[in-house]
Amino acid sequence: MKLKTIALAGAMSLLSSVAFAECAFENTVPLKSLSAGFEAWKVVTDAMAECGNFEASLDQEFREKQPEAFAADPALYNIGGVANGTMVPLLNAGTIRPLDDLVEKYGAALTPNQLIKIDGKVMAVAMQVNAQHLMYRADILADLGIEAPTSWAEVLDAAAKIKESGVVEYPLGGTFKTGWNLGQEFINLFLGEGGEFFGDGNMPSINNEKGLAALEVMMAMTEYMDPEYLVSDSTYVQQQFQQGKIAMANLWASRAAAMNDEAESQVVGKVAMAGAPMGSEFPATTIWWDGIVLAANQTDAEAEAAFQVALEGMDAEMVKANNDTGIWLIPGYVPGELAAGAAASAGAGAKPYPSSVPFGILHTELGNGLSDYLTGAKDAATTLADIEAAYVTAAKEAGVVE
Repeated sequence: MKLKTIALAGAMSLLSSVAFAECAFENTVPLKSLSAGFEAWKVVTDAMAECGNFEASLDQEFREKQPEAFAADPALYNIGGVANGTMVPLLNAGTIRPLDDLVEKYGAALTPNQLIKIDGKVMAVAMQVNAQHLMYRADILADLGIEAPTSWAEVLDAAAKIKESGVVEYPLGGTFKTGWNLGQEFINLFLGEGGEFFGDGNMPSINNEKGLAALEVMMAMTEYMDPEYLVSDSTYVQQQFQQGKIAMANLWASRAAAMNDEAESQVVGKVAMAGAPMGSEFPATTIWWDGIVLAANQTDAEAEAAFQVALEGMDAEMVKANNDTGIWLIPGYVPGELAAGAAASAGAGAKPYPSSVPFGILHTELGNGLSDYLTGAKDAATTLADIEAAYVTAAKEAGVVE
């Protein structure tokens, strides 16, 4: 099964908090949503709540919780916040419903780039694009006479100079938390090297020069990071930036607005956005979208109300009030400085996250196995060989490898 990739040109053409207006209708159906907890989801679900009878769960562990919650009958949530990678388990389990009838009835304001189609059916509505890209303390680099890095070699050179200066606790932050985050870091770097994850028959192909090169960069990064990097997720790195503890990180674009949140950031106006550092061939990142799905195990009346509430959260009024909180795919968005890093990464040829059932399995095994290399329990080649073996076992059980 292949997910439809949002046309990059279309998505990137859209790249060239105050009170919300009241909801356009009064919702009388009790509804719940489960999504990630970053700021874009907060403003979207706040707008949904204007309609009444709505409760949002913002949870960074959403990807682990959604499959079981949506498999319940009735589903524990009506609306799911997903991305192109995290939607796959819900699709495979058949726990989300097609949206074509609701799009036809209520979706006149939606653009084609927002409609995510699987086998010809609309299964999700996208609200924004997202990517990990370089964020850096412009003031620190300027003071030390360092140009904004454009490659991982330059990032590491800059980190060495920053470490020598002692101006921050750690030159680098990284989303190296064991599990999904750690796997994603390898994926970014492997794609940056021009790697291909699979050969014939969905067999893995990461234990090679490109895989070893990715691991070499990951190990080099750890020299300049908080020693507790294996518990470091996006929120951890965001807070390190906000507290003035780090100078650079390849962090999600959806976290950019938090750098200038005067209520919680000590570095307002000091963090600049740039394209993801280059590997030997491509930017070391992936292009994502975030959007909504509806649970299959709910009544038609609940689904209809949920779709209307979701659209209220993703309308032009929300964008006008929160323009810089996301890189919106919603009409009315005006690209600002915070979108520069994602736009630069896409323009330099960053690849979409390769969503598929085999890839989801490989991502899981990468997240489970890479820490053995970083902690010194295994060498690089053994680590990658063991990850490939674990993938083959899991992929056979899933029926995607013979």
